[in-house]
Amino acid sequence: MPTAVITGGTDGIGRALADTYLERGHEVLIVGTSTAKGEAFLAAAARGGAGGRARFLRADLSLVAENRRVIDHVTAAYPAVDLLVLGARYHRSTRVETPDGFESTFALYYLSRHLLSHGLIGPLRRAEQAVVLNFGAAGLAGPVRWDDLQLRRDYPGTGALGHGGALCDLLAAHCARTYADTPVHYVVNHPGVVSTSFAGEYDRATAAHVAGLRATGKPVSRAVAQVLPYLTAPPARLTAVLEGRRVPTDTSAFSPTAAARLHEATTGLLAALPS
Repeated sequence: MPTAVITGGTDGIGRALADTYLERGHEVLIVGTSTAKGEAFLAAAARGGAGGRARFLRADLSLVAENRRVIDHVTAAYPAVDLLVLGARYHRSTRVETPDGFESTFALYYLSRHLLSHGLIGPLRRAEQAVVLNFGAAGLAGPVRWDDLQLRRDYPGTGALGHGGALCDLLAAHCARTYADTPVHYVVNHPGVVSTSFAGEYDRATAAHVAGLRATGKPVSRAVAQVLPYLTAPPARLTAVLEGRRVPTDTSAFSPTAAARLHEATTGLLAALPS
């Protein structure tokens, strides 16, 4: 039976994708921090007759150890993974560090995706055709702060998500090259402004702006419809999608040199963690 693993799957686009793939007959594991939302997903699946194929795993993916626990769980539970959705993110208007010492957006939005992308390559490569969907910047974000990946200087608030999106673009580019001999395809998707929960902690001005985005953003169903064709039939080893439209990946946003540089920097940061 095909399997989908969806981080950030308790809400928004992630939850809609979880429902979609349950309807398609997949086993679906969603990963998130909210037990209540996870149980709501399981209850809805049971009511729809798909309870035997729905699973929820509570995990805080801003922590390195939690990502490694998820990797171990998925590897033990599923012989192959056909779809891996990397959708967890959380906004903070002020800079916060995780217990591992990483800036929180960097840790959740990028570092978690690095760990899961490489850590789950085993079950991914055992699928007939696997797809990794990463909600990155699709080339829209500004330059990477190479000398300040942890955003210690002039923390940009909402801009931290844009910076994380740029890192995710490079991560996808690196994975596509590194695992080119596998059946794994990588899709970087920027869905545009979508009316979701916008999970986060906001200052007053940002909260007012977010309220407006919730009111005017496109429906989640439309965002899902825009990306589904690229998941069903990915057109290339690496595909970037901006609001349903494929965009070039031969730009500096997906530079192989920059992608390798980021990978080296990331492995160095992880190696420096206490064992």
